[in-house]
Amino acid sequence: MKFRVERDVLAEAVTWTARTLPTRPPAPVLAGVRIEASADGTVGLSSFDYEVSARSEIPAEVSEPGLILVSGRLLAEISRSLPAKPVDFSVEGSKVTVVCGASRFTLLTMPVEDYPALPTMPDVTGTVHGDELTHAVAQVTVAASRDDTLPLLTGVRVEIEGERITMLATDRYRLALREMTWKPNSPDISTVALVRARTLSDVAKSLGGSGDVNVALSSGTGVDIIGFEAGGRHTTSLLIDGDYPHVRRLFPDETPIHAVVPTQPLIDAAKRVSLVAERNTPIRMTFSDGQVVLDAGQGDDAQASEALEAVLVGEDISVAFNPAFLLDGLGALGTDFVRMSFTHPNKPVEFTGQGSLDGEDDRSYRYLLVPIRFAS
Repeated sequence: MKFRVERDVLAEAVTWTARTLPTRPPAPVLAGVRIEASADGTVGLSSFDYEVSARSEIPAEVSEPGLILVSGRLLAEISRSLPAKPVDFSVEGSKVTVVCGASRFTLLTMPVEDYPALPTMPDVTGTVHGDELTHAVAQVTVAASRDDTLPLLTGVRVEIEGERITMLATDRYRLALREMTWKPNSPDISTVALVRARTLSDVAKSLGGSGDVNVALSSGTGVDIIGFEAGGRHTTSLLIDGDYPHVRRLFPDETPIHAVVPTQPLIDAAKRVSLVAERNTPIRMTFSDGQVVLDAGQGDDAQASEALEAVLVGEDISVAFNPAFLLDGLGALGTDFVRMSFTHPNKPVEFTGQGSLDGEDDRSYRYLLVPIRFAS
């Protein structure tokens, strides 16, 4: 195998393909990146860990087609460090030589015949705009669990009904729901997929800037797979198997009390007040006519408090939140104002965004947070 490729093109493709390589692979070959040079002038780079696959294609001057497997992380580090000149790859026996300007590296190849067959990309199901996908996924995945002992909750439930996609995630302490539109190939499509939050987040960040993203779903074939493709790159992931809890019913039907607060000032105040909050201790928020008071710390410990202007509709109310969970929800809104809707001081509080102080709230994104009980 022999080919020449531009350094920046190579570095970007190798880094993207190698990003999901396992730290402790179950088999040594799974730490490799599969490189296939074709006579049509393309080089395909692939990685696979039996759950997530990634493949990118780049243009190259291919003089001898071939197929090799090399250490993915090492090749990514080398390609990023090379000078800004064309890179030449050549293979002799069990070694591959990488030459770029005055730099020369020799790498051992891995047994490509031991590498597992890459999963087939399913047929495209529809298309979503990349920027909207990136924003929506970021809003939802903040609520997904990081606890791998509860694999169902590390996923995002993706519900597709015609032109509408609804994504839900929960870690039992908060729940995020985001609705968005897309362009399905079939207008009457109705399906549900449970996608790993880490995979979905990685895809949204890495493919979201490429314009439209093709989404492909394969189900009912014994192996359920979701695939994403944009800009000459595609990735697939096995879906999580199991029944996601019925979380939609947790959103309250009615909220007799709500408050509207400027979002960024509230974020800034919460960050300041939380400086004195010991681990696992809450920020208390007391709402009364015209203001909200945030405070943390008690007794002989350090204490902090800050008051902000707020509009309150309904009775005065006090609630307490985990500071990190509160900031996650506020940061995900992306609106000038936040509406916090209450049913009871100890019941989950719904966060929605508003564009103005007296406007309607945008319910395409809803963040539900369980308060912490505190002694009054």
